[in-house]
Amino acid sequence: MSRKVFLVGDGAVGSTFANDLLQNCNVEELTICDVAKERPVGDSMDLEDITPFMGQTNIHPGEYSDAGDADVCVITAGVPRKPGETRLDLVAKNVKILKSIVKPVVDSGFKGVFVVSANPVDILTTLTQKLSGFPKNRVIGTGTSLDSMRLRVELAKKLNVPVAKVNSMVLGEHGDTSFENFDESLVDNKPLRDYAEINDDVLSEIETDVRKKGGKIIANKGATFYGVAMMLTQIVSAVLDNRSICLPLSAPINGEYGIKHDLYLGTPTVIDGNGISHVIEIKLSKAEQEKMLNSANKMQEVLDGVEL
Repeated sequence: MSRKVFLVGDGAVGSTFANDLLQNCNVEELTICDVAKERPVGDSMDLEDITPFMGQTNIHPGEYSDAGDADVCVITAGVPRKPGETRLDLVAKNVKILKSIVKPVVDSGFKGVFVVSANPVDILTTLTQKLSGFPKNRVIGTGTSLDSMRLRVELAKKLNVPVAKVNSMVLGEHGDTSFENFDESLVDNKPLRDYAEINDDVLSEIETDVRKKGGKIIANKGATFYGVAMMLTQIVSAVLDNRSICLPLSAPINGEYGIKHDLYLGTPTVIDGNGISHVIEIKLSKAEQEKMLNSANKMQEVLDGVEL
């Protein structure tokens, strides 16, 4: 493995991810590609200045043809969500951008792992696999990993415990049909619903706070990027280091949860040097099972309207 990462999209998420990756993982080469040609030039020069502290990395701007020998291709490029806009509103715009990326990357001879964070991420991850023709284990989306971290933060605040003691996830679509697996959640190895502070009203309030957090960040500072950049760093470093980790990601569904659609959806996923090692189907309550099926159906409705 050459430990080369090819980054497509050098906006707020892409540049923050590049900075996080270099500080958390040994990368031999980082190639940055963007339609705004000047930005990767500037970012490459800026990022070079941290290498005396982090280790030597060849950082440079590049074109799609440079992806051929990369181990990982990270796609953050896309039109960002505007205030009041849903992630699904972005479909038409970002599918067009995705098509302009995946084909030239594949044509370069790229044989690594695609990691997608552009929204709507479940749709774009599904389409990346279809456009590339890659085995499903070599296409990963950030999925509900960021949502899940936001959920853990809110629960930790509510129960006044360290966030590391919270084991709770958001599943399904990274978007409006996502849901929290409250019925299976543990805090300090104790069922969440056993805590005196927790009732249905409190959980509903937490669910709303988690769902609206991204929009509030966008309203205040224009974009969200720290959280998703760290999720990307966790995924890419696991692939480069061949280290098994489990996160709720956009993963290929093959009958899990009784879903009959051929798509990617947020569920616990183990990744390693080969990409997705296996998809974990966790036992859900009846109500949550229905929510998972609803999420899959909504995603399929969107996919049915996409022309490749």
